[in-house]
Amino acid sequence: MTPLAANRPSIALIVDDDPGSVRMVSTALEESGTTVLVARNGEAAIELVRRISPDVILMDAMMPGIDGFETCRRLKAPPLMIEAPIIFMTGLSGTEDIRRGLAAGGVDYVSKPVRVDEVIARVTVHTVNARQLSAARAALDSGGRSIFVSDAAGRVSWATPLAREALTAGGALTVSQAIGDAEMSGWIGSLAGRAVSEVAAFERPGGRCEFMGTTADGQFLIRFLAEPRLGRRETLAQRFDLTQREAEVLLWLTRGKTNKDIAEILELSARTVNKHLEQVFQKMGVDNRTAAALLADRAISGL
Repeated sequence: MTPLAANRPSIALIVDDDPGSVRMVSTALEESGTTVLVARNGEAAIELVRRISPDVILMDAMMPGIDGFETCRRLKAPPLMIEAPIIFMTGLSGTEDIRRGLAAGGVDYVSKPVRVDEVIARVTVHTVNARQLSAARAALDSGGRSIFVSDAAGRVSWATPLAREALTAGGALTVSQAIGDAEMSGWIGSLAGRAVSEVAAFERPGGRCEFMGTTADGQFLIRFLAEPRLGRRETLAQRFDLTQREAEVLLWLTRGKTNKDIAEILELSARTVNKHLEQVFQKMGVDNRTAAALLADRAISGL
C-alpha cells in the first residue's frame, strides 16, 4: 500500500474495544507506513491525546463507559481542541447515527465490518487535508493573524495558534466563555445569511471579534483582535510620557512583533506605525527597537 504521506510518518489512533476490528485495521494501517496507537475506551483515548498528538483518529461509536460520540465531543472541545480528523468506524449506519457523529465533531463515517481499502483511502484523504489546513493555519499565525472558526452555536472548531492563545489566556473573552456566553452566542447566531458589510464588530473588554465570512461547510470565520493589557499600556504611557496609541505600539514591540505585524494587529498603516515609533524612540531617549523594548520590559516587569 502507498504511505499516507511521503514527507513524514503519520500517527493514527484507533479507539475501539473490539480486538478483532483493532487487529485488522491496525495491521492495514501499519502496512501503509502509519504508526498505530490503540485505546480501548473513550477515557483512555482522552488521556492518551493529552500526551500525544495523532494525525487521525478512528473512533468506534459504541464502547463501554463514555461512547464514541461523547469522546469525540470532549476531544474537540476546550481545553483539548484537537485538530486531528475523527472518522467514526461502527456498525451503526442509520441517518440519525451519522448525524450524531458529524454533530459531535467527526468528519467521516465507515460502517463495520470495515473494508480496509476504504479505511486507508479515507484516512489518507483526511490526513492530507488536515495537514494542509494546519499549514494554512500556521501561515496565518506567522503573519500575525488571530482567526478562529465557530458554528452557529458558538462552538469553536479551530483557531490559529495566535487566536487560541488570545482566546484561552485569562482575558475577558475565552473559548469556554464563547461557548457558554449568551451575548457572544447571540452575536454569532446572528451571522447566518448576512454579508460581512452588514455585521458590526462584537466589542468586549480585552478585544473584539470581526466577522470575515462563511466557510464552505457553513461555519463562521472570525478575527479576534486582542487589546493589550490596560495595566501595561498605562504604565508605559505614564513612565515615558507617551500617548495611548504610542504606548500600545510599544507594548506590541516588546512582544517581538514587526512593524508590519503591529500595523495589522492595530489596523494602522505601516507608515503610521513608523511615525509612532519615531515619537516613542525620541521620548524614551533611544535610537533603536532593541533599546526601546529593553526599557519597556523593565518598566512593566513589576506588573
